[in-house]
Amino acid sequence: MKNIRYLLLPLSILYRWVTWFYHQLYNKGILHSRRFRIPVISVGNLTTGGTGKTPHVEYLVRLLLRSEEGFFDRVATLSRGYGRATTGFILADENSTAIEIGDEPRQMKQKFENIFVAVDENRVHGIDQLLTMVPGLNVVLLDDAFQHRRVKPGLSILLRDFQGVSRKHLMLPAGDLREPLSGAKRADIIIVTNSPKMLSPHERRRIKDILRPTEDQALLFSYVAYDDLIPALGSHEHIMANKTFYFEREYAILLITGIADPLPLKEYYGQNIGELIHMRFSDHHEFTMADIQRIQKKFDNIANESKIILTTEKDAMRLAIPGVAKAFENLPIFYLPIKIRFQDDDGEKFNKQIIDYVTKN
Repeated sequence: MKNIRYLLLPLSILYRWVTWFYHQLYNKGILHSRRFRIPVISVGNLTTGGTGKTPHVEYLVRLLLRSEEGFFDRVATLSRGYGRATTGFILADENSTAIEIGDEPRQMKQKFENIFVAVDENRVHGIDQLLTMVPGLNVVLLDDAFQHRRVKPGLSILLRDFQGVSRKHLMLPAGDLREPLSGAKRADIIIVTNSPKMLSPHERRRIKDILRPTEDQALLFSYVAYDDLIPALGSHEHIMANKTFYFEREYAILLITGIADPLPLKEYYGQNIGELIHMRFSDHHEFTMADIQRIQKKFDNIANESKIILTTEKDAMRLAIPGVAKAFENLPIFYLPIKIRFQDDDGEKFNKQIIDYVTKN
């Protein structure tokens, strides 16, 4: 792996200069970003995957829908729709599949039926379409748009992974950086994600010393909280009757993941389960019949009769595609929803900054 990385270093150096030049064109005003007449909030990162962009967008949706201000009832999300088989602008409805709009937008629409979920590679065009199709739109939330400079968001949120902050990063393709770390200066809020639930003041200071936010940037810390299991396909009331069954040592779990960083989930269950078998696929993996056969065989080979298949919420959206769902319909497959929580009073600070921005704009 290291040898391959060294071979890719020349390409990473070239990519660094190309991205630097691209961003300089916008920074110097040679290329222009488009501002919009409604609040636009961008959520993104500097690296490829694994920082929790979609869960943080979901947090924003919940915050806006339940706001005491009471008038944020027309909220839209807009993303590229990574992994979909379509192109162009699509406004999702209850029948949209992961193939049509991507797994994360499908997850968003399934969770929040009353919001407007759209996909478009061209975010400027996507926002224009939303403004035309959704009268009285309150706010647009851009999922994974930190590098999309054609749009000038009114509020930019940058996510940095807690473990990744301390690591040395290389530019793509040798590493995982989409742009130089100096790009963080464009953010209004920096959230260190996937942090430990109990974070010491010393650790906060250490991370702050590494990131060195400006006086105008809020530095906040969030972590993942796991919810109760939900059947991914069909119904399994005989198992769901005991909500805490998955903490009992005698259970075996076959964990299926197609996400960038499955380690937190693997560690979470590894502490509580007697047997954990992990089948890892690439991020946004499209499951095939060959995959289904491998999963079925692996599950059948688990000797423990008290066993289930566990996947992520995002993967469950791809498993729900008709052909795949049919093949899995008799298996006990569950997904584990996650929610974002903030450290200490960081949540109050974040909520206030978001509501103040949307209210005043």
